[in-house]
Amino acid sequence: MEVFYINSSMLFVSHRPLNNTYGEKTVYEQCKELPAVLIWYLGLQFINMFLGIPANIMVLWLIHKNKGDSSTSDIFILHLAVLDILFCLIPPLELANIVFLTTSSTWYVLRFFYGIKDSSPLFLSCICLDRYVAVVHPITFTELKDRKHRTVLAIVVWLITLAYAAAKCVGNIVNFEKVFTAMILAAFAFMVFCNIVILWALRQSGPGRDEMHPVKKRAFKMVLIILAIIVFNYFPPVALFPFQDYFSPDVFRCYIHYVAFGLMDFSSTIQPVLYLSKEKLLWSLNCCQTSTTHIQ
Repeated sequence: MEVFYINSSMLFVSHRPLNNTYGEKTVYEQCKELPAVLIWYLGLQFINMFLGIPANIMVLWLIHKNKGDSSTSDIFILHLAVLDILFCLIPPLELANIVFLTTSSTWYVLRFFYGIKDSSPLFLSCICLDRYVAVVHPITFTELKDRKHRTVLAIVVWLITLAYAAAKCVGNIVNFEKVFTAMILAAFAFMVFCNIVILWALRQSGPGRDEMHPVKKRAFKMVLIILAIIVFNYFPPVALFPFQDYFSPDVFRCYIHYVAFGLMDFSSTIQPVLYLSKEKLLWSLNCCQTSTTHIQ
């Protein structure tokens, strides 16, 4: 029988406790004094399932449809969509585990999928890196425009993701929570760095230009969107968990914990919706240009 240490931040940073010492109580019963956030969290998970799955499938379809005229970052967006679809399949099991089940066996399955989701910033970092090279080092970007190295990088990220998820599934690795914290902090710092450098590069785009070059402007917006996702979805766990001692154990376990991870998990819906919105805007612009051409 695994042990649930209330004061161990590892269990929270690892996304869920390994088990509990409350007898046969479910997680919902343990948090019955603070049920609102738990209900909110489960609501976000089911939004992920009902909205995130079709949105990510549409992303996959658009990438496949436009593969002849796709951006170099689409290969990473494709893999990120696949990762999010896998994660969005677990809400029914999570609902049953939180509200009805007291067994620890389901945590192994859930922790594996949580591990997959924890690694999603790696694909976001790859997208940001691709945009950074395109804007700051255009000559190098042109030389590396073939997608073979991007495919290799995507495979490497998947190997890291599966290894991390398997290790998280085991659940008893000492100081494993530091891997998650380091990964999120590194991804966040990398996104900020890329965004600042790209902004600086765009402002140096040339004397006498009132507007940014369309290609650079599109790259800047892509990195800015990725940065927004990182800040909104992935930074809360890193920002809140270091202050665990300032909260009571029950408040942290039943409130802070689910607020942080609820926002993080919701990226499975936000990311594809933002991508689809961008594609819709581009489609509208193309239609307007076509209509203007016909009128002329």
